[in-house]
Order: sequence, then C-alpha cells, then structure tokens
Amino acid sequence: MSQWTFHGGRLAEARAFYGGDVWLDLSTGINPTPWPGASGLTIDWQRLPDEAALSALENQAAAHFGVDPDFVCAVPGTEIGLRLLGTVGIAPTAYVMPAYRTHSDLVTRRIALEHIALPWMSGSLILANPNNPDGRILHRHVLEEQLAVSEASGHWLVIDEAFADAVPEASFAGEIDDDRRLIIFRSFGKFFGLAGMRLGFVLGPRSVIAGYRAKLGSWPLSSAALTIGSAAYCDASWIASMRSILPGQAAALDAVLVRHGFQPSGACSLFRLIEIADAAALFDRLARRSILTRPFDDNPRWLRIGLPGSAGDLVRLDRALADA
Repeated sequence: MSQWTFHGGRLAEARAFYGGDVWLDLSTGINPTPWPGASGLTIDWQRLPDEAALSALENQAAAHFGVDPDFVCAVPGTEIGLRLLGTVGIAPTAYVMPAYRTHSDLVTRRIALEHIALPWMSGSLILANPNNPDGRILHRHVLEEQLAVSEASGHWLVIDEAFADAVPEASFAGEIDDDRRLIIFRSFGKFFGLAGMRLGFVLGPRSVIAGYRAKLGSWPLSSAALTIGSAAYCDASWIASMRSILPGQAAALDAVLVRHGFQPSGACSLFRLIEIADAAALFDRLARRSILTRPFDDNPRWLRIGLPGSAGDLVRLDRALADA
C-alpha cells in the first residue's frame, strides 16, 4: 500500500496495478472544477519569464490574501517552499499531528493538537489550517496563543494554509508583519484545480522574503505560472462563485457517505475523511472499480475521499460503495 499512502495522485501506478482505463481520482483534495480561463490565455514560451510579470502576480496574490505585497514571495509549489525553510534560518522543532507527509519530513518531533499553545510548547511549530487529512480548523484565538508562545522564546509559528482558499475565514494571513515571527504558505493549485501549475506562495516578514528570493534566484516560475496565476487571482466572480458552490458539493458527498454508514469529518469542502476498521480493504475494493482514494500508513483506519466533480462521479462513488 505504501505507493498510495505516500501522497495522493498516483494514478499511473494505480492504473498499472489494477488495470482499467476510465479512473475517478478522489485521492488528492484538489478542486475537480478547475478555473476555466487557462486554455484561453496566450503563453509566450520563447522568452524568459518577465520580472514585471512576477511582480504583478505577487501583487495580485497579495490582494487576494489580504497582505502587503512586500510580504509575499511566489515559489514553484508550496512543497519546495516548505523544504527551503531551513535554508532561510527557520527550522521547525515540531509539527502538529496528524499532518502532511512533508511536515513530518521536515522535523521528527510531533505533538498532539491538544498540546499546542501551552507554555512549554516554545519551539518553532509547523501546523496546517485547515488541516490535512482530517480537515479540522483551528480557531483564531488558538493560533494567536501559539504565536505568542513561539515569539516569547524567539521561535516561529509556520502555518500551511494550502486549503485556505476554500475556507477564507480560517486564514491567519492578515497577521503577517515585520515584527511577527509568523510564516504562512499558500497554494494556488488546490482551490483553482490546477495542481500541475506548481505555484505557491510564502508569506512572511521582509527579511524572510529576501532570504527566499536569494535562494530561488532568477526566473523561479514559468511563464505559464505567471500568466495563468495572475489571470486567475483577478477573476473575483469565479472565486466567489466557487466558494459558494463547493460547500453544497461537499454536503452531497457527506450524504452519500452517511447513507453507507460512514461518519465523514472535516470542515474543508475539498475532501472528507472517513474511519473504518480496515481502510486498506475499502481502498482496494474501490480501486478495483477504478476509483482512487487515499489511505494512510500511520492510521490504517483512515481513508480520505476527495470531492467528486460531477453528479455522475458522485453516483459512481455511491454505487461502488454499495458494491463494496
């Protein structure tokens, strides 16, 4: 199972192992309804990416996040941004479990959710909000308390907000400032449904942003990322519409899961987590029906299910669960 518990999205491996041609990939938590404007844009593939275009993207993203553009640096995916933390002098000492696999790759010490914001939790802490894979959201006062604890000891609070576009009220981005020891990562691909773009952002004090720019060097992003990202962040009507549509689609997924005896958890509308005695067996039975979900090696009772992209996809999942 390890090839599917490491990350979601390993559709080629699933197809090679299980066969089948028409797969339904529910393993990633990526918006199944991508921003529709990408195909209509012209990408200049001949010239090197333009610095002015990078600045424009960061300004538009900053407005979307609600922060000063000076506190924003675009990176080729938040995965890379997270792994560069140590190179800019910030080494998390613990992560909050459960968590992204990348968080556990960065630091070995893990703490339970109920231990954050306690006085002894004084190191640099990394957490996700909304969290993956359980979809829980921390209240603002908890983040404020943990930030105060970290700052009092000269450490940092690092928040991975990869799913925050779907739940904007959960974002802590407005607290970024030069005198705060706070770093936030934002992802473009999940909410906009264009994960192949590999576009993300680091939000932090100017000193941290300068460190990232020095490490990234010239042309950190492709012309496609600059052009598509800028246009998508300017599409306020699509963003507002998607934020109103996704909760209804998540509720429809919840209804199907409940009908089959599951209790879905999570406050992020892009995925749900279910618990079952043998999640690996359910993963296998769904995969034999060409539906890919996400199991977890550190909790064999968990299965994460992404949002189906259409009524037909939801019906397909419904029937597969009935058969399974």
